[in-house]
Amino acid sequence: MREDSLDQLLRDTLKQEVSQEAFRLEGLEDRVVTELAGRVPRSGLGDLLKRLLAPTRGARIAQLAVVGATAAIFLVLGAFLGERIAPVGGGAPRHSTPVAAAPAGEDEVLFIMPAPGAKSVAVVGNFNGWSPTPLSDPDGDGIWTARIPLSPGRYEYAFVVDGHWWGQDPLADDYVRSFGQYNSVRYVGRVGEGA
Repeated sequence: MREDSLDQLLRDTLKQEVSQEAFRLEGLEDRVVTELAGRVPRSGLGDLLKRLLAPTRGARIAQLAVVGATAAIFLVLGAFLGERIAPVGGGAPRHSTPVAAAPAGEDEVLFIMPAPGAKSVAVVGNFNGWSPTPLSDPDGDGIWTARIPLSPGRYEYAFVVDGHWWGQDPLADDYVRSFGQYNSVRYVGRVGEGA
């Protein structure tokens, strides 16, 4: 498989971001244990075993609390890392990572695609009959954008970078797969307004 310079640039950027934030994970277990130890009165090992093995209501609640706290820690850690690690999977060749389709105004959606070195970037979707709507990069920084007015509803879309299909926007509301390609899904409007 041929690796181009954009793939390498993305890998290097991802490694840099992960290494810059890795310090937050150092000593996480010790910090959590210290915080929890400060909240629970100290007791002997025998008392702890009695509480864990005792069939009392309080012991069951304590067991559930430990499981819940563990789940919460993993959930927060997963959310933290999930924002910084791009999804890996099949689909179209990857030249860059689509960043977002975020509301920019009351009736506009801002589509953003980082694609340094690209000659053309467009967005296609059921809102434009799958005809390319070009994105622009007026300052040449590799960040391509377009504002498209959309009424409330559900929209499927993908980016096209130099003729290559990019259907997996990591910040999309959902994904669908049809004809062997992924499309991103964006919901516009508030709940209860047909979105």
